[in-house]
Amino acid sequence: MAGASKQRLPFLAVGANAGSVQAPRRQVSQLVAEHLFQQRPQRRIAQYRIQKYALSLVVRPPQTGALPSRVGDLRLVGERGHAPRRAPTLRLGSQVGVEFQQRHRRRLARRCLYIDGVKFDRLEYLQNPRLSKGTAFTEAEREALGLTGLYPDVIEDQATQLARVRGHLQSKASDLERYVYLSELQDRNEQLFYAALMSDLPGLMPIVYTPTVGEACQQFGHIFRRPKGLYLSLRWRGRLRQVLRNWPISAVRFIVVTDGERILGLGDLGAGGMGIPVGKLALYSAVGGVPPEACLPIMLDTGTDNAALRADPFYPGQRHARVRGQDYALFIAEFVEAAQSVFPGCCIQFEDFAKQNAVPLLERYRDTCCCFNDDVQGTAAVAVAGLLGATRVAASRLADQRVVFLGAGSAAVGIADLIERQMVEDGLPQAEARRRLWLVNSRGLVTARTSGLESFQKRYAHEAPDCAALEEIIATIRPSALIGVSAVAGAFTEPVIRRMAEINQRPIIFPYSNPTARSECTPQQALDWSDGRAIVACGSPFPPVTSGGRSWTVSQGNNVYIYPAVGMAIYATRARRVSDELFLCAAQTLAAQVSESELAAGLVYPPIARIREAAMAVSVAVATRIFELGLAQVARLSDIEQMVRSLSYSPDYKSELE
Repeated sequence: MAGASKQRLPFLAVGANAGSVQAPRRQVSQLVAEHLFQQRPQRRIAQYRIQKYALSLVVRPPQTGALPSRVGDLRLVGERGHAPRRAPTLRLGSQVGVEFQQRHRRRLARRCLYIDGVKFDRLEYLQNPRLSKGTAFTEAEREALGLTGLYPDVIEDQATQLARVRGHLQSKASDLERYVYLSELQDRNEQLFYAALMSDLPGLMPIVYTPTVGEACQQFGHIFRRPKGLYLSLRWRGRLRQVLRNWPISAVRFIVVTDGERILGLGDLGAGGMGIPVGKLALYSAVGGVPPEACLPIMLDTGTDNAALRADPFYPGQRHARVRGQDYALFIAEFVEAAQSVFPGCCIQFEDFAKQNAVPLLERYRDTCCCFNDDVQGTAAVAVAGLLGATRVAASRLADQRVVFLGAGSAAVGIADLIERQMVEDGLPQAEARRRLWLVNSRGLVTARTSGLESFQKRYAHEAPDCAALEEIIATIRPSALIGVSAVAGAFTEPVIRRMAEINQRPIIFPYSNPTARSECTPQQALDWSDGRAIVACGSPFPPVTSGGRSWTVSQGNNVYIYPAVGMAIYATRARRVSDELFLCAAQTLAAQVSESELAAGLVYPPIARIREAAMAVSVAVATRIFELGLAQVARLSDIEQMVRSLSYSPDYKSELE
């Protein structure tokens, strides 16, 4: 007992045998956290407390040398190293956590609280965004938590707080200011932030993510307020595992990581690229339902080749040219190994890596850990879903399409790979399916004679005449679909669109590059230049357009339709690996969510207003596929939809006294 008293920590005990052992750091807290996730997902506040504070616990084993194997073995027997007369127990069932008698709560409130077996200072409820409810704390909560007088006397519900948030947003002069305000709200009251985001996804998703996040990344050092996530620089090589352990929550299930070299279509933004993992993970929770505490954004700072950033006095990253070659590979390898060690079972999403790194990293790690690349696989899934919707509009089959990609990077190849898989599933021989897919790079059509190709591009380098101009390429290949992933604004010119309309009754035009300023064309241009016959989806949001005397709703082919839903399925099933079959399943399910009336209005994706409903359908389908492939690490339940819904995050306030 002396060790516990010296550390001035609460301790957990098992049985009544004499002797105690020091549990390995995090073992007990991880055990309790997993129970909270599985048995009582709405008690995530308790999970956070345990993960943040219960890092070193003294455990009395039922047998000498043994450690607890289940939460039911644990009970609190003391606080500050002194055993109370009547030890409250860690109950299972309706209430998870340590149940203190009211007299203990009143006595301890004068100094601090021990809730769920963890010392808690009242300042946490004022300053910790995951715990704070602001003016929504009830009178009983304020009394019990020692908050009386620390907030204004009024007690507001979340609806009133949301109305205030909307008023603040309306008062801002620009989308970047709205981005900064929402970021600060997330830093103050996480539940209110997600409640606001989920209440108006069509209006706020373009603020939290594309296109505004692009400007936020460019101005990152100038608008920086409070750090989110972890920043791992080359300075910490050899110590990455130690640095990762500085993150206060060990039950991390998702990491979105970038090195900032290819941020959207904006290029190398270095450490400013951290805005992308932060924004992506916000949508993991708001759209997919993955609990925010299970998410961790990470920036791998290997320098930047952007000289303007290195000269900016407010740039927050390493001020040297990018490190490449063997040093870079060893740094990435150490990160992946450390992440798997510190956060066992976590899924790593590689985000916005340059093309020379994106596909090789995915190929290196996809079979050894749970990981995926959203720029490759997520983009592919949303593109295939869009093509499946477009073929419904055109009354054709995907296997009958011929596709030209403007852009020959990892995104284009990822889309081509998944289209090929869908065509083969539809009965087309692989060689014929591959022959229907063509890449165009900065020099023109990629052919068997094109030099300097990456290994992953060569499978789409076919025999064909050399063509440089896009209009000439279309005349030669005669595609039915033109997909832009080049980040070259205005590349789909009027002659290009008109040539597509000459060849096809319903040409498929998908300018997917984002942000908006990088789009290959606008939907207005695509419709006007095709006499209103084009089937259009864009990578960035556009308002409805009028062309040919009718109004069209513009589809946004955004990866947010895919990765949050796939993430929720991985989270619910604890999938060991992420295979391409899961993304094809996601694409097929997403395409099926579009109604006939929505297709008639010009949509090939569900409207953003229905994105959470569509995401749930995709999550359930992908989770089912994970079980079918034998990739799940949890038992399959009879009702998979209920399993997924029960684990889905809700920002509604919960009572702190339950």
